Amino acid sequence: MSKRALQNYIPALTGVRALAAYLVFISHYAYIFDASFPHFVRRFFLEFHIGVTIFFVLSGFLIAFRYFDSFQLTSNWFKQYLKNRVARIYPMYFLLTLGAFVYYYFTRDPIITNGFSSAIGLFFMHITFVRGFFYNLNFTGIAQGWSLTVEECFYFSAPIVFFIAKKYNKFYLQALAITGFGFLMVLIFRNVNWYGFFGNFTFMMLYTYFGRCFEFFVGIQLALFIRRNGLERTNGIKYTYIGFFLIFFCIWIMSQLAIPPGWSAGLHNPFGIVTNNYLLAISIAMFFYGLITETSFLKKILANKFVELLGKSSYIFYLIHLGYMYFLLRLSFNWLNDQTFSIYDKWGVDWHSPFEYDSLNLLYAFILLNAISIFLFKFIEEPLNHFIRKSNFLIRKQTT
Repeated sequence: MSKRALQNYIPALTGVRALAAYLVFISHYAYIFDASFPHFVRRFFLEFHIGVTIFFVLSGFLIAFRYFDSFQLTSNWFKQYLKNRVARIYPMYFLLTLGAFVYYYFTRDPIITNGFSSAIGLFFMHITFVRGFFYNLNFTGIAQGWSLTVEECFYFSAPIVFFIAKKYNKFYLQALAITGFGFLMVLIFRNVNWYGFFGNFTFMMLYTYFGRCFEFFVGIQLALFIRRNGLERTNGIKYTYIGFFLIFFCIWIMSQLAIPPGWSAGLHNPFGIVTNNYLLAISIAMFFYGLITETSFLKKILANKFVELLGKSSYIFYLIHLGYMYFLLRLSFNWLNDQTFSIYDKWGVDWHSPFEYDSLNLLYAFILLNAISIFLFKFIEEPLNHFIRKSNFLIRKQTT
């Protein structure tokens, strides 16, 4: 594979997006397996949030591989760069967030606002991504959307990171400075009663760019390493499988840690933070390096055309797998379950309903959420992406 082809598209890394989204899905619904699996298995599933770390390392890699060499400290370059990022991230996030607040208008579901006084104000905090800096508001609206605040902070800071890395040859010192700034913000604001703005160190380290920046820097470093050394390898080390094993070893470590009071996973333990933000990020980079430079059975699976499609639609799946869309599906399953038993009563039979088991309903939801994601990707996300890129938004498109 040529470097040009690699820069244009990497099918296996698109498939990885689906894997990451599905890991997060399992972590959010691990409680459903309580009755069927031993406690330690549920704890293991609970730590599958590591899909978010996969997304962060992957973002660092792709942004650096696509833009590091072409970076220019000019307004036109920055406008084109932001235009591409907006086209990729913003349309579906805006539409699905709007859907969440329309859902709130009709249902008054307190989960959407968490007691915030103004739903309209909170909506604007969501679509501008600033809610991700407030501990008390972090899981409002589309709860998992907090990670997009982290992503957007990286997108805005990446050109500055590239500039400092090129001009001053400073790389990981930047990550240290960014995290140090996050600690300073917590020290300043943790006793200020402002919806938990930089409310505590655990929140800062796990839910803001200031704590998660190392994951992006690891991805950037992987991209720069491949640019320097190319794709040819002189050793037969199976980085794909070593990295894959280490990823799940990190999950196991977090599943063994005590969960701090008020939190929900081993991730929130101080050792869990170190494992997730640092050791796991390095393991994921090793896994990516193997996928890019090796031929393996796992790479063939992830590059499969259908898995590739799942990967392309995984951003939407990630945004809808938790929240109002899943809740509406669950209500539908409950209604179908009631209707099924009504029919059984009329027939005078004592049969099981296909909708009476939570685990089966979760499987149905998983399949339907994927179908919805593919539909929205094909008919809304992809067309809007292309439209914005071809438009004069931010910068006029050059014509020949």
